[in-house]
Amino acid sequence: MDKNKKLQANIKKRDEYKAKLKEMYKHFRGVKHENSLSELQDSTIKVYEDIVRSLNAEIEVLKRK
Repeated sequence: MDKNKKLQANIKKRDEYKAKLKEMYKHFRGVKHENSLSELQDSTIKVYEDIVRSLNAEIEVLKRK
């Protein structure tokens, strides 16, 4: 995969995950004590945030090349 295709694919993935995060933030009200659903949602949000952060870093590297 050449640089431009990889860059466009990463931008598309990042935008998809940002949209998912935005939707999750709308319905998330924090971690409630002894509530496994809210803990699972919190973990999922953290994973998505990390994916977006990683994609942003990779996009920056590809733009510099």
